[in-house]
Amino acid sequence: MSGTAKSPQNPWNDKTPPDRAWKGRPGRTRAAQSAEQDRAAGGSHQRLVDLGDGRFAHASVSLRLYAKTRRIRATLRWGDGSKSPEVYLGEVEHATRAANLAAAWERARAMGLLAEETLPKGSKASSPAVRASMRGNRGRDTKPEMLLRSLLHREGLRYRVNARPIKGLRRSGDVVFPKQKVVVFVDGCFWHVCPEHHRPATRNTEFWNEKFQNNQRRDIETTRLLEEAGWTVIRAWEHEAPGDVAQRVIATVRGTAHRT
Repeated sequence: MSGTAKSPQNPWNDKTPPDRAWKGRPGRTRAAQSAEQDRAAGGSHQRLVDLGDGRFAHASVSLRLYAKTRRIRATLRWGDGSKSPEVYLGEVEHATRAANLAAAWERARAMGLLAEETLPKGSKASSPAVRASMRGNRGRDTKPEMLLRSLLHREGLRYRVNARPIKGLRRSGDVVFPKQKVVVFVDGCFWHVCPEHHRPATRNTEFWNEKFQNNQRRDIETTRLLEEAGWTVIRAWEHEAPGDVAQRVIATVRGTAHRT
């Protein structure tokens, strides 16, 4: 399809696209915006633009509605330190913003606008995707955790962060409600072996398999010890929508409070 010619398959030929097809949720934090782009592109490592001289920048897709033509146009944008180039990707025609972003990222890839990340010398990761997962899921205060905490705080809930629910037990929860005895773990897909997104290692397989199995055993043991001590344990994967996880936590915390 070229220009703005109408397509028989385009659902917006005779009406204006709804906001859900292109507009982002108001009040989103930068972390939420970045997480949305990561999901649509297939990971942060899939958003790279080559700036030359060994430098790379993370790009983002922008969706704009042109009301006069009832068209949603996608643009790839990035910064190189002094300016913000952008490239028009074309029109997108899906019913949701998530689907339109994903389609735009696929188009950017097909147009050769995105760079292939190479592994640095000495990296233990078996692929750029694995390396991105390792970097994105180590330590505390990950994007999914911060998004969840923001939503819970907005609902008026108060909690402790990266705290040990049980004194003497060297296991810290990501979000802890001591009074209600509810603890939340946001598990990274790579380190905790998510059944949907985890990819087995292709190098150093014995080392990584042992590490993953130890992590899984520790997760099971942690849940058991906390539940035996009277705690309610909520586990969520990092890929789950923060809003859905927040609703689970809110319902559990408020339900527990009503029973005490």
